[in-house]
Amino acid sequence: MYTLSKYQNRPVQVNMGKAKGVVLGIIVLIIIGVLVGSAVSIVDAGFRGVLLHWNAVDLAAPPLEEGLHFIVPFQDSVIPLEVRTLKYTKSTTSASQDLQTVSTEITVNYHPEPNSVHYLYKEVGLDYENRIIQPTVEEVVKQVTANYNAEELITKRPQVKQDIQNEITARLADFNITTEIVSITDFQFSVLFAQAIEAKVEAEQRALQAENDLKRIEVEARQFEAQAIGIAQANIAEAAGEAEAINIINQALANNPFYLEWLKTQQWDGVLPLVVGEGGTPFIQIPTQP
Repeated sequence: MYTLSKYQNRPVQVNMGKAKGVVLGIIVLIIIGVLVGSAVSIVDAGFRGVLLHWNAVDLAAPPLEEGLHFIVPFQDSVIPLEVRTLKYTKSTTSASQDLQTVSTEITVNYHPEPNSVHYLYKEVGLDYENRIIQPTVEEVVKQVTANYNAEELITKRPQVKQDIQNEITARLADFNITTEIVSITDFQFSVLFAQAIEAKVEAEQRALQAENDLKRIEVEARQFEAQAIGIAQANIAEAAGEAEAINIINQALANNPFYLEWLKTQQWDGVLPLVVGEGGTPFIQIPTQP
């Protein structure tokens, strides 16, 4: 009986040994998979990877480029930071130089410097937009707005925008953030001030129109004067011609008394005039030879 029981338990022991081997193999595969997964890091397109050694930023190593990278498992880790163009929009309320309340909406396009994202992460962290960009934009807008009066903020808008962009660019550069462009998307003033500006613009437009009308009238007056002078000169010339013609006729009459009779014949239509009464003088006297 003892011998039979011994042989009956041997298959059970063999099956348990195989099961333990299978479990151990699975555990080994899992460990290998975890090690391989921990040793591989992928940086997506448009990002840079900040390499950490035991959660400390490795400033000696440049940021990891896009693609596949191998790191030391459990010791190293990679923090991805986006370096594509990002947009930040902020509405702020500030006071102009003449103490007018101005509501300004600013849009900033920027990106972290790809080769310096490890410094940005070490000094600021991932929440750099709220920690750096937001307070910088608010302070710069208030500072620049205070340098102009409300009217200049409208008439000198390109200069205001350039001043804001220059100041924001300089400040963000200290944190390895590159400013691409700054846009003033909106300027809002109080209702009374807006009405005053509108009235002033309308008055300037009316003044400009009146000035243009005055110039037009002056031009027309000069043209009329030139025409009048030309007509007067023509009349003078015509009168001078008529006077010269009269002088010529007078001289002809003085030299030839029959010249007047000749003129009558030139104007006669061939009908004899009716003469009534005695001693009537005929219209034409035909000279006779003595």
